[in-house]
Parts: sequence; C-alpha cells; structure tokens
Amino acid sequence: MKIRRAASPDDVFAAAHLFDAPPRPDATARFLAQDHSHLLIAYVADQPAGFVSGVETTHPDKGTEMFLYELGVDDAFLRRGIGTALVEALKALAVERGCYAMWTGTAAGDAAAQATYKRAGGSVDDGAFVGWDLEA
Repeated sequence: MKIRRAASPDDVFAAAHLFDAPPRPDATARFLAQDHSHLLIAYVADQPAGFVSGVETTHPDKGTEMFLYELGVDDAFLRRGIGTALVEALKALAVERGCYAMWTGTAAGDAAAQATYKRAGGSVDDGAFVGWDLEA
C-alpha cells in the first residue's frame, strides 16, 4: 500500500468510487487550490483503496489544528489497516504543518471508526469526539 496526497483533479476523479457522491469539478478545483485542505489517497496495486481528508483550522488564541473531515475505505479493502494508516498519515502531515492537535467526530455507536481512531493514537472521550495531542 502507498499513500499519496491528491495533487490533481485526475487523482480525485480516479478515486471517485470512494466518495459519497461523484466529485464535482468546481469543488474539486477549489479544494485542491486551498493550501489548508488535504486529501490523502491509499493505493493498493495502483488502485485507489481509501482516503482521508483534513482541513487545517486556525484560531487566534489556540493556533492551528487539523480537523479530520472524512475517512473512507473501499469495502473490498476493509480490515487491512488502510484506515489506520490513512489517519496516521494525516496525523504526520498535521505535525509537519505545525498543528498542535487533530480532532474528529464520530457516532457514539460506531465501534469500527472508534477502533480505527484508537489504533491511530486517538482518544475517544464520549464516543462522539476523538482527539490527538500533537505537542506531546
């Protein structure tokens, strides 16, 4: 498995089957043009197998943190560690970009997502919030 940052619309459209709906050309162009938006795609034998997206958010009194916006793995590639590897890759990118933390939300009953986030070092507080302290 290899993980690469999406750098072109072609990268995004080749992974279209991973998203909830087909990527829109206008939204794809805008997303890729933003320095604070990130899309990492996992490839197995050059086939897109999963993705994670993240957005850096900055607040005047806190600094910059990474919001893990969405994580998805193709059903054919589940239970191979791809989701965990993608979260870890986004976390490494967040550290590289100077983020002090990373966070996401999950449904209280989503045991699979919570397990993935825990394997990637996240702390699940009440089943809805997952956080990573990147300054520790």
